[in-house]
Formats: sequence, structure tokens, C-alpha cells
Amino acid sequence: MAVTRTAALAEPVVAVRRGWIGLLFAANLGLWMALYTPLQVLLPEQIEDLGVGHKEIWLGIVTGIGAIIAVVVNPLAGALSDRTRPRILGREYGRRHIWTAGGALLGFVSLLVLSVAPNLFWVTVGWALANVGLNVMLATLTAAVPDRVPVEQRGLVSGWIGMPVALGLVLGAILVTTVVTTPPPGYVIIAIGLLLLVAPFVLRTPDDPLGDVAVPRMSFKLDLRGNPDFAWAWITRFLVMLGNALGTLYLLYFLTDAVKLDDPDTGLLYLILLYTVGMISTAMLGGWLSDRAGKRKIFVIWSGVLIAIAATMLGIWPTWPVAMVASVLFGAGFGVYLAVDTALVTQVLPAAADRAKDLGVINIAPSASQALGPVLAAPVVAYLGGYPTLFALTALTTLAGAVAVVKIRSVP
Repeated sequence: MAVTRTAALAEPVVAVRRGWIGLLFAANLGLWMALYTPLQVLLPEQIEDLGVGHKEIWLGIVTGIGAIIAVVVNPLAGALSDRTRPRILGREYGRRHIWTAGGALLGFVSLLVLSVAPNLFWVTVGWALANVGLNVMLATLTAAVPDRVPVEQRGLVSGWIGMPVALGLVLGAILVTTVVTTPPPGYVIIAIGLLLLVAPFVLRTPDDPLGDVAVPRMSFKLDLRGNPDFAWAWITRFLVMLGNALGTLYLLYFLTDAVKLDDPDTGLLYLILLYTVGMISTAMLGGWLSDRAGKRKIFVIWSGVLIAIAATMLGIWPTWPVAMVASVLFGAGFGVYLAVDTALVTQVLPAAADRAKDLGVINIAPSASQALGPVLAAPVVAYLGGYPTLFALTALTTLAGAVAVVKIRSVP
């Protein structure tokens, strides 16, 4: 029992196998498909189909409320999973999988609510509940990396679990634009896919119980002065993710109103595919190279530069050929960033006993950026210069994130 009691908090030293990586990849694919397909495709179409005025503003309100909820749920779910000791018939089980499964079930039900939502009120409720479930999943799935992956393997593994961020959107977009053509059945397909992709990881991978190991009382106080690298890692992620939110939230409307594409829905699918090609081509390679080099920051810096170049192109030349090239560059930069930054973050966590909670705090950064993104983007598009200003803001924000990573001292 000694090994069981201590394994949950021990620093991993044994390399994880390809089968485990594959199941974690699938679980993340289901998560991001359920999170990003509504954000990029289903919610914009659903709100437009409702016929409400100021569709950009309402999309920002709905997604902003969901993101605010995510800010609260992610660290809370992480902290609870750090301390969970589930017992069934006298046997203690692991602390993570029960939360992953519960979050997936809530996400499934919430997507079904969205499929029958008759008005903006129920769209908002459904998306808020979906954010609760999906962010519970995000907190526990993210913790799997520091729980089980040695430091020297984290760049490669982070590359694998970073790819689903784009691949999930591509798979989801294909399903909701080719298999079905309206939002209601699209939500149903995404909900079913979520459960099918997450279940194997929950049922077939190990999840170490805490046993009688003492863990600190739940607290959300962080000694940022004592952990400055953790603070700078948060700032880096917030700024880069804010840039990503600013640059991608209104792509459907950008193709419709600025590029004036005849079929913007199909155009968005093409851009998503090109983005994914760029991302897949760099995520694993960037993670592997950072493992081999033993360096993380230089990769984050250059990924930010590449994203800024792509955003600048969209702002200056709002044409279909430029949009396609920029999508590849945007994906390539973001692929490197996700792989390397995820590995970097796991190396600056303050305490093993609070891995999921601390990662939940880190995950507030993308959630907060998703909440702030619409608040900044909507008035910019509507009143402050339109899409050129929006993409200029995207480039500047992302570059600021690339500069912030330099302040991290404990990771090269």
C-alpha cells in the first residue's frame, strides 16, 4: 500500500507509453470538439438564425458569460480533485477520473439543451452549463501531464494533447457542416462524440488514489512573490490566448462582411482545415525539439511572432487568398505555442499536492481571455475601426505574451 499512497503525489520518472498518450489525446479531442465547435460554428449560426439584431454583441455576451463561469469552475474543480478520495464498497479509487466523467456527462446534457434552445435565454443557459462541465474536464485532464509524465517527455506529450485544440474544431466543423447542416442536430452529434472519446481514457487508464496522504486544506491563495515564474507563466498564457480569442472569434463574420465571400460557412471550414494543417505540422515537432534542446522560452517567443505576422496580414489584406495563407501561419504558431507552453507551465507549479488547482489557476488565463475577448472585440468591430483594428490588436497582444515569457527564470 505504500506505493499506492504516495504515487499520486510523486514526481513521475517512468515514461508514459503510446497507448496512454493516445487515450489522453482522444479525451482531449472530445473536450475541444465540444468546446470550440459551438464557439466557432454552432453558436454564431444559432444566434444568427434566431434573427436578433446586433448578432456580434449577443455572441459576445453569450460566450463571455460562459467564459466567466469557466474562470470560477476551473480552479475550483482542480482543487476538489486534488483532495478527492472516492470510496466504493470500501475500496478507494483515484481522484481525477470521477471528475472527468462527471464533467463529460454534464457537458453532454448541456449540449442537448442547446440543441433545443428556443431563444437567447436558453442558449445562454445551455452554454453556461456546458462551460461548467467542460471546464471540470479541462482541469482534470490537464493535471494528467504533471501527474504521470516525466519532465523530459512533457514537450512531446504536450504536443500530442495540444493538437486536439484545432483538430477537435476541424472534426466538429466537418460533422456540423457536412453530416448535418443546422445547429440542433450539430449539437447532438458533438454531445455523442464527447462521451465516446472521453470514456476510454476514464475506463482504461490508471488513476492513483491519495490513500492516507495528508494534503493541505483547500485554499486559493497564491504566493506570487514567492513563485514569480508561476505568475509570469500565467501572464504569458493570458496574453497569447487573448490574442487567439481576438483573432478567431469573429472569423465567420469577417468572411461575410470584410472578405465578402459568397459562401462564408464553407470558407470558415477551409480556414479551420488550413489552421489545423499548420498546427499539426508544428505541434509535435516543436514539443519534441524543445525536449531535445532542453529549452522552452525561445519556442514560445517565435510562436508569438508567427501569430502576429498572420494577424497583421489579415488586417492589411482582407482577401480570400491572404486569409488562407494567414490561417496556415496562425496554426503553425499556435501549434508550437500550445505544445511548448503546456510543458513549460508544468515545470513552474508550486506544489505537487495542488497540481490540478494550480493548473486550474493557469487555465483561468484562457477562460479570462475568452471572456475579455468579446468585450474588446465587439466594440472594436462595431465602432473602433473594424477588422483592421481588431487584427492589429491581436498582433500586439500576442507579441506582448511572447515578451512576457522572457521573465521566467527557472525554465530555460
